[in-house]
Amino acid sequence: MGVAWSRGMAFLREAAGRLSLRRDNSVIDDIPSLCSFVATRSSFVAQKKLYGYLKARMGTRYPSMFEDDVFIGSINIAKLHVFAACLSDLTVHAVAKIGAEGALSQDEASALARHCHAAGLAQNAEALPDAQIVEDWRERFHDRIADLHWQNAATSGDCFSESPKALFKWAPIADELKRFDREIVENSIRFAFGEVTRAFRERADLSALARDWQSRSTRG
Repeated sequence: MGVAWSRGMAFLREAAGRLSLRRDNSVIDDIPSLCSFVATRSSFVAQKKLYGYLKARMGTRYPSMFEDDVFIGSINIAKLHVFAACLSDLTVHAVAKIGAEGALSQDEASALARHCHAAGLAQNAEALPDAQIVEDWRERFHDRIADLHWQNAATSGDCFSESPKALFKWAPIADELKRFDREIVENSIRFAFGEVTRAFRERADLSALARDWQSRSTRG
């Protein structure tokens, strides 16, 4: 058990370094700080909830699973797909709030969302899988926001729809063991995002973010 535990902890430390997890409490008032917040919090929630679910489901067997290279590979795949879903959800939430407060047009909000989503992928580029999978994520996100009414999204609770499904789908746990977990697992990631959205509400200057995006769009 000691060797398995050591290997498991080493894997978790290494994994934590692959996706950006830097956190701070500074004001979010320009586009780079917005993109950094969305990317770092998406990776934080993805890893925290995936590893938490695995540990809760496996109990005392959890450390020994890190002796299984197939299992480790499955964790890496799951982590990235959950991250992509978290990035999609948090981008939609943040941009909807900015668009509503800063009176961004539909086109302006959609362009900001595409920029923020692309920045999140780029910030974690070294950890991401092959280019085709990343392009699929990008296309799905563009499809998601194509007909999105940003003003409605700002007041809706539906922004966080992709990450709960992704966590449940991709967690490397046998289907028969997952059978009764869906509601608990999906609610757990929604709860985690509740903390993130509160932090965003407290730190973000939504009007300044809208002005910064409009200014950058005009220049570029």
